[in-house]
Amino acid sequence: MKFTARPHDLVWLRSASALMGIKESWVDSQWHAGLPVVVRRDVNESGDIPVGVRGTQRDQRAAGWIKAEDICRIVTPEALVDRERLQHSLFVSQRPVQAAIALTACPWPWHWGITGSTGYQLATGIPVLHDDSDLDLMIRAPQPVNNLKLQQWQSAVNALPCRTDTQVETPSGAFALNEWLRDGRVLLKTATGPRLTPSPWNNESL
Repeated sequence: MKFTARPHDLVWLRSASALMGIKESWVDSQWHAGLPVVVRRDVNESGDIPVGVRGTQRDQRAAGWIKAEDICRIVTPEALVDRERLQHSLFVSQRPVQAAIALTACPWPWHWGITGSTGYQLATGIPVLHDDSDLDLMIRAPQPVNNLKLQQWQSAVNALPCRTDTQVETPSGAFALNEWLRDGRVLLKTATGPRLTPSPWNNESL
């Protein structure tokens, strides 16, 4: 089976040797094929998939590359947004998980998911959250989204019991929702680098 991976997906590899281009020495002692890597944004001439590796310390992050054929499992951010699963999680008492549960009570008009440390913890069972951890979220928006609905989402997350950051994923890249609602333009994160634009659903730049 060939997998299609997108930014923020957590992917498991068939072997540790499938991870390429790593320079940080701590990866050899802290990462193994039983742990996922996360898909990031980048591009190379070989068409490999860019990924990031997480260490045990907050500042331990490494960038590498993988081949699509070396993926054996994917967990998407959307797959972690299951109310019953969240309510029965071992980490249900932690504020980011409580915040995610609160968001599942509303019928939002888009697919959304949990990323960052909370997503990693929910997907792996490895306790990486701490008392002041943020909740990182993603909205999947293949088409332009009604700003009123986005404002309703932002109002809901502002009332949650922890700091929350939302990235909106478009076909052209991703942008911070609070920046879009505040300025009407964004620094769009793309595979070839950031660009300032008032139109994050197309290739128009300022």
